[in-house]
Amino acid sequence: MAQLWGGRFTKETDQLVYNFNASIEFDKKFYRQDMEGSIAHVKMLGKQGILTEQESREIVTAIREILKEVEAGTLEISHEYEDIHSFVEAALIERLGDTGKKLHTGRSRNDQVALDMRLFTRQEVLETDELLNELLNVILTIMENNVDTYMPGFTHLQKAQPVTLAHHLGAYFEMFKRDRQRMEDIYRRMNYCPLGSGALAGTTYDLDRYDTARQMGFTGPTLNSMDGVSDRDYLIEFLSALSTIMMHLSRFSEEVIIWNSNEYQFVEIDDAYSTGSSIMPQKKNPDIAELVRGKTGRVYGTLISLLTTMKGIPLAYNKDMQEDKELTFDAMDTVKGCLALFTGMLSTMKFCREQMEASAKHGFTNATDAADYLVNHGVPFRDAHGIVGKLVLYCIEKQAAIDDLSLKELKEISPVFEEDIFEAVSMETCVKKRLTIGAPGQEAMKEVIALEREYLSHDWKQTLEDWETELLK
Repeated sequence: MAQLWGGRFTKETDQLVYNFNASIEFDKKFYRQDMEGSIAHVKMLGKQGILTEQESREIVTAIREILKEVEAGTLEISHEYEDIHSFVEAALIERLGDTGKKLHTGRSRNDQVALDMRLFTRQEVLETDELLNELLNVILTIMENNVDTYMPGFTHLQKAQPVTLAHHLGAYFEMFKRDRQRMEDIYRRMNYCPLGSGALAGTTYDLDRYDTARQMGFTGPTLNSMDGVSDRDYLIEFLSALSTIMMHLSRFSEEVIIWNSNEYQFVEIDDAYSTGSSIMPQKKNPDIAELVRGKTGRVYGTLISLLTTMKGIPLAYNKDMQEDKELTFDAMDTVKGCLALFTGMLSTMKFCREQMEASAKHGFTNATDAADYLVNHGVPFRDAHGIVGKLVLYCIEKQAAIDDLSLKELKEISPVFEEDIFEAVSMETCVKKRLTIGAPGQEAMKEVIALEREYLSHDWKQTLEDWETELLK
């Protein structure tokens, strides 16, 4: 059992206790971040004269060799080590002897693991943001191609008023845009370096924490060493944001599932994103959408788990915090997988325009416009509401849309109706009249689409990269 401690103890740890305590199985996932943090730390120690320049160079060179070997598969991160830090230090000592033992100077595993998790999460934020960006581009392309694709808008899952597919998907664009904005917000707030906090009270060595922060692209060092080793707010924020992403994906998936049903037939999911039945040959199931919907609870569970873990922990570091990793890694992978698969499904999906428009017509989504027509011809709104209610009842009995009735039939319900009623309640007119920004009217939608395209043309990560390049000069 390879451990970084033991001088205080007179007997070996029980194997079951060791296994329960060890974190190597899951924290080996951030081996790269651990070694990058060690390189920055050792460079700073050399600059500060805490290590000699030669010692610093030797350790940095050896760590880079270890990293290459791990990534090439020629060096295995073995379970005989308690955690990733033990593995790296043992490999270093094996190569450099006593010089390798100086790696941990001025550092604790507490600030080391805090750094590793922050570096790893920071990268996950960037990767999640990129997947969101890809999804937004797919949604916007569909919007651009469907400004005139009419469909029913719903409340209470009842057909309510006519909208367009562009307008309906635009609502999801706004949701996922807010998700991206949360990624930027989380990144900027978490981008402070805990390395140098020590176990909880800093260190007596003359560390340059600004230097290590700068080397790793952080805005600066954390300003309280106790908070530096015990802060998991950034992780809770990220899991909350991931849960919100999954909620949005789940809502969208639910609609895809409904639209894919035989009753709606609004969409046809590509064969690559569907499966069949082992017994019913006619079935084509929306499995990806259903799995995304199902995995949402899995991500929620991780957020609740970490919140529950953190709620009773006194300052500063406690072993409970080791529970921040295993489920979190699963949640990160789950969300990225769901985003990638959903984007692929959506980009290959066919929308059945005629079926959508027919559904809007026969769902009486133009009933409000028929009432507005009467109001504009002098009928009080309450009376107009009652007249159109009778009109809808008549249509249901006849199994017809309002548009399908003759003028004679309409006049029997209200003599106010004239020939221009047909234009007034057409899907095109109903949508076009709604011209305020944010409404489904074509001109309003084109304005919104232009604004969304402009939003996607400016990537916050590029601004960040420019800043980091300037910082590292």
